[in-house]
Amino acid sequence: MLQKVYSYLETSKLKYLVFWLILFIFSAASTNWIYSGPSELFTVSAIKSTQQIFVAFMLIDFLLPVFLNKGKKVAFTLSLLFILLLSHTICMAIIKYHLEITYPSTYVNYLKRFSDLSLFGRVTHVNEFITKSLSLLYPAFLLLALKLYNDKQQLLKLNEQKKTAELTALKNQLNPHFLFNTLNNLYSLALKKSDDTTKVIQKLSNILDYILYRCNDNYVSLDKEIDLIENYLSLEKIRYGDRVHISFSKNVSGEEKIAPLLLLTFIENAFKHGVTNEIKQAVIEINISKKNEQLIFSVVNSKPQGVEIKKDKKSIGLTNIKNQLELLYPKAYDLIIKNKSNSYSANLKLDII
Repeated sequence: MLQKVYSYLETSKLKYLVFWLILFIFSAASTNWIYSGPSELFTVSAIKSTQQIFVAFMLIDFLLPVFLNKGKKVAFTLSLLFILLLSHTICMAIIKYHLEITYPSTYVNYLKRFSDLSLFGRVTHVNEFITKSLSLLYPAFLLLALKLYNDKQQLLKLNEQKKTAELTALKNQLNPHFLFNTLNNLYSLALKKSDDTTKVIQKLSNILDYILYRCNDNYVSLDKEIDLIENYLSLEKIRYGDRVHISFSKNVSGEEKIAPLLLLTFIENAFKHGVTNEIKQAVIEINISKKNEQLIFSVVNSKPQGVEIKKDKKSIGLTNIKNQLELLYPKAYDLIIKNKSNSYSANLKLDII
């Protein structure tokens, strides 16, 4: 039960509500002796928590990503000082014009620290500004520490998942049915003493050599992946003959870097679901191009009509592909799948590494 609650908090925004609720309760409990009653305690704690939430939100969700993460340190510092000064001014105004009037006895000793009791005098009091700023900032620092810890744990988890995914990918990328049918075709060609026999052996050898030994890096040049795809398409053409019409267009330099074996997954699925059960001629269209700093890949296959296709639970499937993309291209890809009555398409955009 506790594990389920923890998992739910991790995957929802509720964890932030819990964090601020705990902080509110702690703040109220640690300062209850200062104030005259529950009403004042709740009012002051609510005002303080609201300002802390505002400062934390501005710091973590705005100032850090917009300024500090982009190297704009001066803009970050000035913006943070402005937000702290704004919050400090609002706090001083609430104390002067509301809390001191409503609960005068609480602020008798507090007012002695100011030589100038005007709003300007209070706002420009350096020690008070530093004290209030630290009070407003410490929840944001706690959230940042928790975020860094969670990011580190997530990174360790992703690295472990990536290793598992890579091993799974090596086993699943080249469908066993493809190997089985290619070897059968090779056997038939050998019996017929066909000139295609040596071509099939060479292309199959090239594919296995690449998958097993030449794609161990995280990213490889795109021309190597294109060679792999062309070898794969050549073998499938020999296998299916006139049963499939394949078009493969490329508008790239080939020097772009890409995660190995990723595109082949989509193409293999296109053959598996678009050609295997097709009685008439199937159509597969593949396109690789580059636009600005993105690699654009699309594969469209026709779907057999009037044929019930059984779902293969062991296939890589869309979920596995998305998991690989999340591991290899976190927040750097866009995948659109369209499953129509007569066609199936996958359109993938990747930020070039």
